[in-house]
Amino acid sequence: MSFGRLERPDAARPMSDINMTPLIDVMLVLLVIFMITAPLMTASLRLDLPKSDAATPSDAPTSIAVAITPDGKLHLGNEELDPKAFQQRIAELGRANAQMEVQLRADRAVPYGQVAELIGWVQAGGLNRIAFVAQAAASAP
Repeated sequence: MSFGRLERPDAARPMSDINMTPLIDVMLVLLVIFMITAPLMTASLRLDLPKSDAATPSDAPTSIAVAITPDGKLHLGNEELDPKAFQQRIAELGRANAQMEVQLRADRAVPYGQVAELIGWVQAGGLNRIAFVAQAAASAP
């Protein structure tokens, strides 16, 4: 009986490459999910905006959205405010940046007097750049 070294076959070398295919698959699935859900995450008001052929989006760098609903509720951005709080917030924004554009969205059912009063509050707050937001009119076939 002889004692000797037992020969072992070479062990499998550890794999040093990362398989990127599963990582790319997960990334693409997440990208599709975010593309589908991102538009749904924006809070929006349901307004029946007037239609106009001249309705084009503005490229103003600083703007704030102001909306008035058919029942007369005021919205500054996504926040619903009462008239006093609205006037105070507009005055604060006017002092902070007088060149800020106000994008006014008024439902077509809102009386003209309420819209004119709202414009007066905005101008009294020091903001004079007011843009009326309308839906683009559907082109006739």
